[in-house]
Amino acid sequence: MTLDPTTLTPATRNALDQRLATEQSRQRLPSIVAGLVRDGVLVWSGAAGTLDGRGGGPVPTSKTQYRLGSISKTFVAVEVLRLRDADLIDLGDQIGQHLPEVPFGQVTIAQLLSHTSGLQAETNGSWWERSSGTTWEALIASGVCLRFTPGTTHHYSNVGYAVLGELIARLRSTPWTEAVQAGILAPLGMTRTTPAPIEPAAPGLAVHPLADLVHVEPTPDAVSMSPAGQLWSTVDDMTQWCAFLAGHTGDILASATLAEMLRPVAVVDTPQAPWTVAYALGWQVWNAEGRRFGGHGGSMPGFLAQLRVDLDTGDGLVLMTNATSGLDTAGVDLLDLLHEREPVAPTPWTADTDQSARLDLTGPWTWGTASFTIRTASDGALVLGDPGQGRGSRFRPEGDGFIGLDGYFRGEPMAVERDDSGRAVPLVLASFVFTRTPYEPGIEVPGGLDGTWH
Repeated sequence: MTLDPTTLTPATRNALDQRLATEQSRQRLPSIVAGLVRDGVLVWSGAAGTLDGRGGGPVPTSKTQYRLGSISKTFVAVEVLRLRDADLIDLGDQIGQHLPEVPFGQVTIAQLLSHTSGLQAETNGSWWERSSGTTWEALIASGVCLRFTPGTTHHYSNVGYAVLGELIARLRSTPWTEAVQAGILAPLGMTRTTPAPIEPAAPGLAVHPLADLVHVEPTPDAVSMSPAGQLWSTVDDMTQWCAFLAGHTGDILASATLAEMLRPVAVVDTPQAPWTVAYALGWQVWNAEGRRFGGHGGSMPGFLAQLRVDLDTGDGLVLMTNATSGLDTAGVDLLDLLHEREPVAPTPWTADTDQSARLDLTGPWTWGTASFTIRTASDGALVLGDPGQGRGSRFRPEGDGFIGLDGYFRGEPMAVERDDSGRAVPLVLASFVFTRTPYEPGIEVPGGLDGTWH
């Protein structure tokens, strides 16, 4: 169902406006803007505060630019996957194959995307976010290095995305910003997403922690580090990026590639609490009370931003403020308010007559002495057991057999063997033999059978 802003009830709009205003006041934010997206449409946008933080300045709108910070990395990552889909790279390539000058050439492109390369988090020398940027050559000459063995841990690396930006520039023969503009922003109509601010734009501000005072933060061009946090955008433009993440990728990226990008690779693990956040290929992924979200956060001196999409419903949020610190839970709360007050209707059940050819595979099966049931799903998949539990998985047809879609058997083949009468038995799944009854007589099982049950 596609909504426009007028379809939200007045009570819902008031609740959303109130929550945003509360965040601005309680957290002492100069200004804050936000938008909620459903089915690719901006269904609500709001703003609170003034751009100068003093109460008398301009009021922000959905067309006011704010700096995105690390949300910029998601555009870099999508462009890298576009290079892969164009057969110009492989995610398993060592970065030294494409950038031979780097002293950490053994790390892979996939590790750089998922922050598992072990590369240092920040640059050597002065605080890059507040300093005039340096060239790629100067960045490499500064001695950037590995902190951990590649592939063994999650370690967020801004430097790693500088490397990916240079990879794009090298392979596209143009700066990464121009490659992203041509391949992603222009096709999506994101004309107000730029590497430098274009008025109207919010100034970056810092709020004194012990007094109601502000000062202007610097916003230099990060140059070689720009892929880590350079881009500026608006609520209107970021509506398109929320829609993209929800699956409206058009001709920019295959839906299967987006799904690949959203599979968790490395958890953000802290000993003090169970993990809820993971990094995928350029995106962050959250688990929250049975709901799965994708997106990214962003921060630069003077700015904070959030992008979050419910991967089940497609509902999305963008939120931006011109403060160095202080943003609390408004983003999550706004999405929760939409979810609770205006829930997405479930997909209606319909019969699928095209599945009749697979009915001979449904019913009880055993793996050794463990019992399973196979049923068909409305999308044509076969469902083994309870996906997400134990060995439960879904399978889609591929060639003469099936391929696992999730769980333990994701990516693994399942072959259907038939007896002389054409009956489907056994199923051979990643070398495991499934039979209709436990160790069914007459079916060859590796290791043989000890006669009959006794």
